[in-house]
This record gives sequence, C-alpha cells and structure tokens, in this order.
Amino acid sequence: MKVVLAQHYGVCFGVRDALNQAEDLAREGRLTILGELVHNPIAKERLAALGAIESSLDAPGALTKKVMITAHGASDQAIATWRNRGYEVIDGTCPLVHQAHQALFSMARAGYHPTIVGKHDHVEVRGLTGDLPEASVIETVADIPALPPVARFGVVSQTTQPIDHVRRLVAALKEARPEAVVKFRDTVCQPTKNRQIALQTLLAGVDAMVVVGGKNSNNTLQLLVACKAAGKPSFHIERAEELQANWFTGFESVGITAGTSTLPETVAAVSTWLERL
Repeated sequence: MKVVLAQHYGVCFGVRDALNQAEDLAREGRLTILGELVHNPIAKERLAALGAIESSLDAPGALTKKVMITAHGASDQAIATWRNRGYEVIDGTCPLVHQAHQALFSMARAGYHPTIVGKHDHVEVRGLTGDLPEASVIETVADIPALPPVARFGVVSQTTQPIDHVRRLVAALKEARPEAVVKFRDTVCQPTKNRQIALQTLLAGVDAMVVVGGKNSNNTLQLLVACKAAGKPSFHIERAEELQANWFTGFESVGITAGTSTLPETVAAVSTWLERL
C-alpha cells in the first residue's frame, strides 16, 4: 500500500508561534489560557503537563497573574476587561486573525454593515463580533434573508473557512441584494488555502484518506468534508493510536492530510504507522 502525504499539511505558523509562546510562559511560571489555545487535544495535554491552566474568556477571574488569549483571538472589549481586573494579558492571537479584525473594523468605520462568513458559535467569530454587536454572521445561504436592509455590506471571513464556500456565499449575497454594495475582503488565511488546494491535488491519486486533527478543529473538519465530497473513504483521527488495520483492507494507496493545529510529530506517527502496515 502506498502512503502519500499532502504537499501542505499540519501546523501553521500562527499555531506554532502561539504554542511556543504558551509553553515558554508555562515553564517560567503559572499561566492561565482563556479557552483552548488551539483545537488539538495533544497540544492541550502538552500544555497541561507544563502546568498551564485552561479556563474561559468569560470566567470572572483566574488563579494566575498571567492570562493568555488563544490563537483564535478575542474582542478588544474582552481583553480590556481582563486588563482592568489587574491581569497581565498575553496575546496569542494569530496575526492573520488580527488582519481579519482590522479588515472588518475598517469597513465598519467606513459605513459598511459588518458581515462575517463563518460558524455562528466559533470562538474566532465571537471574537470578531464582540466589539461590533450589530455585525451579522452568514454560515449558509439560509442566513442571507435575515440580513438587515442596509445599503452597504462589508464582508470578511472566518480565517479557516473554505474559500470556495466563502465566494459562493458572497455571490449569493450580491444576488439576493442587487441594490446593495457588497465589499468583500478575503481573510481566509493562506495556510488554510494551501492545505485545501494540496488536498484536492492529492485526492485524485489515492483510494482513501486519513485526516489528522482535533475533532472540534474547523479547518480539519473542512478537509474531511472535502474528502467525503470527492467520494473517498475517509478516516478522521486525532492521534495514531486510533488507527485500525482493517480500515485499509483492499486500498492500494492512502493519502494523509492534517489541519493547521496538528503537530508535526502526530502526522509523522500516523505516516509511520501506515508505512509499517
């Protein structure tokens, strides 16, 4: 059986830097992370082993002086609340998430109705809407009729959305509101795009796919959706120990991809397991 890795897979620079920063801080002293730093259980276990405490952005307080914002970001209002309580706030937000915030704020200041393509309950989306309570979120075409009757929409995307899905929703918005101006700023991050494009290339040459990443990682789940849409038998795992030999009976080739919060050693372990099989 041939085992093929996608050209682009696994941890991105934003996740890598946030993890390194959190691990260094945890080694220096006690640290509270205000949510899941990244949506990856192995990363969480590593941080816990170093003494980092996981709490919530909405918690009334923390047991440590230092608190850290996750890679998914938070609203300026939430960050200010923690600082006003006397905590030292460490910002682990991915720079590309910061860019999405800046793009949305810029259009809102220019008079556009702030609109986000993304999952309503995702932590990154909640961070984007936290300072703009009037903002609208579009997850599917069904959300478009409920948008307010405004003259101008300023649209950004959750950074881990599939770009084709985002463009379809922007086109649907323009069609539904032909009288309105729709200004779209593409804030889907390049690492997400790279992994999606690499997966499409890989799918043409394999019989089945293994997708490695957190069960609650949006970009990992989108990779899985793409595999299933291509009609490939697909197995979503978080670690190599979950693999089962009988899954791969009869396959001549198996591809591997991984979400942007998946550690390189996890992908290596999965690849080694499959090569041994």
